[in-house]
Amino acid sequence: MTHPSAFAKLHQPGNPFILANAWDIGSARMLEAMGAQAVATSSAALAFVKGVGDLGEISRDDALSHADELNSAVAVPLNGDFENGFGPTLEDVVQTIQASGKIGIAGCGIEDMDLPTAEPYGFEQAVERIEAAAEAAKALPYDFVLTARADGVMHGKYSLDEAIRRLQAFRKAGAGVLFAPMPGTMDDVARICREVDGPVNAICAGPFTQNTVKDYANAGVARISLGSSLARVTHRAIHDAANAMFNNGEFSLLGKSISGAEIEKLTKR
Repeated sequence: MTHPSAFAKLHQPGNPFILANAWDIGSARMLEAMGAQAVATSSAALAFVKGVGDLGEISRDDALSHADELNSAVAVPLNGDFENGFGPTLEDVVQTIQASGKIGIAGCGIEDMDLPTAEPYGFEQAVERIEAAAEAAKALPYDFVLTARADGVMHGKYSLDEAIRRLQAFRKAGAGVLFAPMPGTMDDVARICREVDGPVNAICAGPFTQNTVKDYANAGVARISLGSSLARVTHRAIHDAANAMFNNGEFSLLGKSISGAEIEKLTKR
């Protein structure tokens, strides 16, 4: 695998790279072979694999084991989607950062939601959690990229103004990358990039899938993550093919696959 410190250098505002969220060794290696400069886990995609819900039903051990497996399978940096650090306390967050360092991943994201609820932590508590995470990250023997997330705007729990206020505070607390998923429009993304001093991650999901890398670059984004978008495209293929088979007795969608040899060429090491 690439030395994890190389991950930080990829983050250039206005020149974004695509952080490709994978869900198993095969998808991670395929994305790497197709050009991904970095790979990430996705809490939702892992939840799909495990057959559980995405709001706090993945344990720290499961998430770390999954990240370790993908990190060992690819030669590009690996970022962990570690929800809220797997617990409400500062110690919970610190333990997650320390465990991330032990498996040698390049970075991880910590969000401000009090899972398994869809309620955000209060402002002061959210900032304290990022301060603790940042201190733990600085203590690691390499340049660990901490992404601080303001997820309340995505859940309709606070305004874009509050998301920006939190991201500004997270930056002062030591976060390396700032992220407010699904703020509404590309103009909102551009506003975040203007008003937050630091590299901004933006997600490509929902209506944002109609935008291009150039659009994100013009907004000032440094990193474009996929979240569970690609995993859901895969599940859509399963859904549509199964629907055709079991409800209509048709198999034509199976003919849209690529060859096993091509898949093996992209995934086998």
